[in-house]
Amino acid sequence: MQYADIVIAVLGAFALAWTADQLTGRRGLFATSLVSGVAAVAGWFLAIRVFAVTTMDGLTWVGWSLAASVIALAAFFLFRNKR
Repeated sequence: MQYADIVIAVLGAFALAWTADQLTGRRGLFATSLVSGVAAVAGWFLAIRVFAVTTMDGLTWVGWSLAASVIALAAFFLFRNKR
C-alpha cells in the first residue's frame, strides 16, 4: 500500500487520543482528538521540513508524529482549565 504510513499515523494519533481520554476519565474525545491530530501534523512538519531527519518514504516521521502527539496530550491535561 502506498499510503500505509499515513494511515498508521492517523490511526495512531486517534488511538493515543482515545487512550488519553479513557485514562483521564474525561469524556471529551473531540478535544483530545483535536490536540492529538494537530500535534501529529506538527511532529510531521518538524521531522520532514524543519529538521529534515527523514523523508515521506520512511516510517521515522510516524514516530516523530506520535511522539509530538504524546507530548501535546500530556501538556493538554497538565495545563487545561480545571473548574
